[in-house]
Amino acid sequence: MTRTDGGSRMTTTRDGSTARVRKRSPWRIMLLIALVVVMIGAVGLGWIYLTLNSSIHTFDAGGLSRHRPTAGPSQSENVLVIGSDARNDGNSSLGGGDANDIGRSDTAFLLHVYADHQHALAVSIPRDTLVTIPPCKLPDGSWTKTQTNAVFNSAFSVGQTDKGNPACTQNTVEQLTGLRVDHTVVVDFKGFAALTGVVGGVRVCLPQDVYEKDLDPNRATRGNLLFKKGEQTVSGQQALDYVRIRHGLGDGSDIGRIKRQQAFLSSLIKKVKSDGITPANLLPLADAATKSLTVDPGLGTANKLISFAMSLRDIDLHNTKFVTLPWQYAGERVAVVEPDASSLWAALKADRTIDGTDASGRTQPHGDTSASPNPTWSVSGAGINVAVYNGTTLSSLTSKAVSALTEHGFTVTGTATASSQDDTTTVIEYGASLRSQAEKVAQLFPGAQLRFIGGSGVNAVLGASYATGGSSTPTTPTAVPGSVRNDARSADDDPCSDLTYGSGG
Repeated sequence: MTRTDGGSRMTTTRDGSTARVRKRSPWRIMLLIALVVVMIGAVGLGWIYLTLNSSIHTFDAGGLSRHRPTAGPSQSENVLVIGSDARNDGNSSLGGGDANDIGRSDTAFLLHVYADHQHALAVSIPRDTLVTIPPCKLPDGSWTKTQTNAVFNSAFSVGQTDKGNPACTQNTVEQLTGLRVDHTVVVDFKGFAALTGVVGGVRVCLPQDVYEKDLDPNRATRGNLLFKKGEQTVSGQQALDYVRIRHGLGDGSDIGRIKRQQAFLSSLIKKVKSDGITPANLLPLADAATKSLTVDPGLGTANKLISFAMSLRDIDLHNTKFVTLPWQYAGERVAVVEPDASSLWAALKADRTIDGTDASGRTQPHGDTSASPNPTWSVSGAGINVAVYNGTTLSSLTSKAVSALTEHGFTVTGTATASSQDDTTTVIEYGASLRSQAEKVAQLFPGAQLRFIGGSGVNAVLGASYATGGSSTPTTPTAVPGSVRNDARSADDDPCSDLTYGSGG
């Protein structure tokens, strides 16, 4: 028998005695239910993260160069994105070809996220660009020798493995730009197709009808119609076909394809931002992407990937720009145009936007637009060869410079008298792809200027200012070169604008 008594109740036990049992209030029950729901949600979220983590592939960071550029003073980030045309892991069903073939990079761009996290600039690197590929690690643990005048996309194939060599491509980009790459992401066919499906398709534009032969020029007939002229939404296989088409549009060049890839990425970013960059919306994207992503160990967890994506949410579409590395044809290949390329890398290193805005987040002294130089003691010249030329009548400067260089690990290949002996400012001359090495040399010579001269070496031409420790500070570029700026695309541009290159488009 029981009876109630206020907030408790009386009940009779088996031995006939009575006991007071406290009654649970409704708010306590609701609190317990809410706690259970939270715990279930936490377990579910934890399970999702564990599932994502198990899908992420990382490459061996031991393959990165032993002589990397130093990190800049700002909080900017450089992310190398590589589109792989490897046919392994089921990718051959989407792209055709031999599933056992070696991995190659089909496209690549360096994304510079400015320190203010309000601007971003993606620089496309044409696959046929002639570059210097520094030593890269092979599967057996040995290292290759430096390759000059090599095609850029061949760096990914060093080692001849089906998954490619992301570390070698990262080494090559760092050698080319003088910028430290903070993260590298490789996306294969499956990952790309899955991403476009998750967002519900991407809006693109075709300047003309496109047929199967445009995608595969080895076909004997025109084949079926793949795309009609004009705007349309694509996803999955269609989206992959769109970004891979090369021969059927414009002059059939990789440069024209890069323009269309930039337009596609602009539309993709616009779609993701319109849906909202939130953890809830990013989880399905991450689930699709991680199954086919290969990343550096620094992005090797779902939490790190999603956190990085969330850090980009405040970048306005108009402030998200796409450009192409300054280039010109060299026969059937592409040559880097200097000094425009070096000026572009210098502007990014100084966190200057495409219009010259300082996006470093640093507070500069009034009238000072220069970036803070790295202290001399941190300079490591290991693996860098320098020839010293005395541009003054002070013979002691040569030995002073040689001592400073060798003390910091540089190899002095020779000394000589410069063609002029009345130089006032020290000049560091450098050849193709050697800007980063020249910058290291310049740190030992206060007030030194950098000058691209072509060739394949680095020269320190001493000026009179070196005798007094230097008297001027090199200025930071105020903007990227006009040749690059005038060809830029914003993520909010019309999807039908500037889609062809050359004749026939």
